[in-house]
Amino acid sequence: MSEVFDTEGKVVPISLILAGPCFVTQVKTKEKDGYTSVQIGFEEAKKLPKPQVAHLKKVKPLKYLREFRLPQEEKVKVGQEVTVSQFKVGEKVKVEGVSKAKGFAGVMKRHNFKGAPATHGHKHDHRAPGSIGVSFPEHVAKGRRMAGRMGGEKATVRNLTVVAVDKEKNILALKGAVPGKVGGLLKISAE
Repeated sequence: MSEVFDTEGKVVPISLILAGPCFVTQVKTKEKDGYTSVQIGFEEAKKLPKPQVAHLKKVKPLKYLREFRLPQEEKVKVGQEVTVSQFKVGEKVKVEGVSKAKGFAGVMKRHNFKGAPATHGHKHDHRAPGSIGVSFPEHVAKGRRMAGRMGGEKATVRNLTVVAVDKEKNILALKGAVPGKVGGLLKISAE
């Protein structure tokens, strides 16, 4: 993340994203595959398994491959480059990624539980979850909020504004924060 100043002199927090160049690696059609989609590859790879090298023989070896469904067939060719030039300043975008994994977390951190009072018979259970059910079903109800692994799940941030587009370096500047850690893979699409 970084920050820039707008025309009024106010600080605007931005996320700088290296968004390309991406290359079309496969095009699926309704006649041949039953649905229309395009597979896009990102970041050049040094070493790949042999089946993946054969799959990418028409383009260079790419590390990340993702498939995107298309509502109707578009004129896209294998090897075509996809850059940040399709985004315009002021446009709203949706960003999908994997949130930061925080490991095993208790109920206070994971679900914002209040916790027990410091007195009135509580000795070592200030951060404990408390009661987890009733006596009749005699099992823990499905979906009960308890301690467990936190984060590391798919997260989507909507309505982020494009602040700047650097076509030479393929850098996209979005107003606000995006999900995931630094260096994580993101999917950016128009809102």
